[in-house]
Amino acid sequence: MSKEEQKAKEVSFEHAMQQLEEIVGKLEEGDVPLEKAIEYFQKGMELSKLCHDKLQHVEKQMDFILREDGELKPFELQEEEKA
Repeated sequence: MSKEEQKAKEVSFEHAMQQLEEIVGKLEEGDVPLEKAIEYFQKGMELSKLCHDKLQHVEKQMDFILREDGELKPFELQEEEKA
C-alpha cells in the first residue's frame, strides 16, 4: 500500500471536507500572503482528490446490492423503475 493510499484510509471523508471548507474560507478572506495561499491551494487540491476518490469508491460499492444469502450482485433497475 502506498503512503498516499494509507493516508486516504486514515482520513475520513467528513474530516477531509471540514479541512477543505476551512481552507476555502481562509482563501476567500483574501488577506492571505501569496506563499501561504499557494500552500493552502495545494493542500486543498490534495483534500479534493481524497474526497473525490472516496466518493468514487462508495459509488462503485453502490453498484452492487447485498443479497439475503450475503452474496453481492450487480444492482439493476427493473423496467418499471427505468421509465
